[in-house]
Amino acid sequence: MLQRIAQPLPYAEALLEQFGQLSRLAKADDLPAGLVQATAQLAGCELSQLYLLDSTHTRLTLAAEWLDGQAHPEHSASLPSDYDGEQLLQYCLCQNRHLSLANLDHNLHETSFLPTRDKAWRSLLCLPLQDEQGRVGGLLLLASHSARELEGFAGSLASLGTFALTQHQLLQRLRAPLTSVPSAAPTSLPSSGYGLIGSSAAMRAVYQLLGKVLHNPVSVLLTGETGTGKELVARAIHDCGFRRSQAFIVQNCASLPENLLESELFGYRKGAFTGAERDRKGLFDAADGGTLFLDEIGDMPLALQAKLLRVLQEGEVRPLGSTETHKVDVRIVAATHRDLRALVEDGRFREDLFYRLSHFPIALPPLRERDEDILQLARHFAAKASAFLQRDPCRWAETTLTHLAGYAFPGNVRELKGLVERAVLLCEGGELLPEHFSLRQDVSQAGDGCMNLRERLERVERNLLLDCLRKNRGNQSQAARELGLPRRTLLYRMDRLKISPADV
Repeated sequence: MLQRIAQPLPYAEALLEQFGQLSRLAKADDLPAGLVQATAQLAGCELSQLYLLDSTHTRLTLAAEWLDGQAHPEHSASLPSDYDGEQLLQYCLCQNRHLSLANLDHNLHETSFLPTRDKAWRSLLCLPLQDEQGRVGGLLLLASHSARELEGFAGSLASLGTFALTQHQLLQRLRAPLTSVPSAAPTSLPSSGYGLIGSSAAMRAVYQLLGKVLHNPVSVLLTGETGTGKELVARAIHDCGFRRSQAFIVQNCASLPENLLESELFGYRKGAFTGAERDRKGLFDAADGGTLFLDEIGDMPLALQAKLLRVLQEGEVRPLGSTETHKVDVRIVAATHRDLRALVEDGRFREDLFYRLSHFPIALPPLRERDEDILQLARHFAAKASAFLQRDPCRWAETTLTHLAGYAFPGNVRELKGLVERAVLLCEGGELLPEHFSLRQDVSQAGDGCMNLRERLERVERNLLLDCLRKNRGNQSQAARELGLPRRTLLYRMDRLKISPADV
């Protein structure tokens, strides 16, 4: 913890003194507390908070708080992973700009992140802090009960905060070899999965790739069978990335004929064609600063592919009927269920556009490769359907779970969602039964043709054990009681079926 400055100093000298004291802290855990104490004293504020982003930049955690002259470590907490409700914090993070409010109006601004006090908070200063890679790594927040202009502290305190943040990261790396144990286990991921559902190995691989691309402005190509959730992943890339405060626009390239698709994407000028009575902006302009999701990119006509390539290479758009181009800043996320490389070989897709789009491909796994996620997804869809219909949540019969776990789902997540929603509609007794699901067993058997009976039974058993363990938050004793098994038998079956704590 920092020592108090013995006597008042001119601000510049006091700032240098705090830089020196922070640099002499030898423990990473002391730096957050030292920073909030220093900034509160320098600005003369009753409150100083430090929020840190996790490695995926999706979760914001209160790391330290200085309130009314003392540290409050017990207030450390995590905001929701999307922190959409905290507009002030979201603005600073997404725009990488500081925010100073000399007259904080609680009727206009959501301030639930501020501690509740008898006296209202009247002024606020929020500063984004950069990590050693130059990315926003956290927020420094100061608040006062008096209406004050805190703008003058922004530059110096942001520099002090950035210095402390980089020191904190450096000390954490130096400490890591001494405290960490080498392990072959996969890197832990946020429990939210970027808003996606699934904890299977296939989905964890997708989360790893998403974490690499969220804060990098490269184009992304999503591939996978129909119904695997490509639009949901595209929205996750936008909502968890640095463009989240801007527009997210969706266009299906297979839904419009060539002429209409061109005018929809690029816009047009008055008189460009019959019926063009006024200028109209296209989707590239609507998505300027944000993300444009082009679904079924493999069905885009060749002539439009050339214009799309220019947007990707030069960031330029020329509307129909215009002789001038203008710049746009749009992130392109494309998706297709088709084999683009085969289309290139057949001359139906431009090779240069293919290589441009496939800088960062992400292949989404079919549901038959996500056995562990089927029951988790089914419960989620059933809960949503019950809420929509304003019904009590449905119970799941064990035979129903077994029924679902053994099905191949050729339509993937979309098929599962439709089957569950239909089952909830048919369910009248409050319990979902196998007869509520019309599964095409012939397709299921064809999908499992390479598996013998033992392998099929083990797959079903593995899914049921995982579902029960997750429902009991990994508590093996509770899961064993629910399944009617001795705990030793459960552990034996987990070992035989290769179920590890990481899977749960």
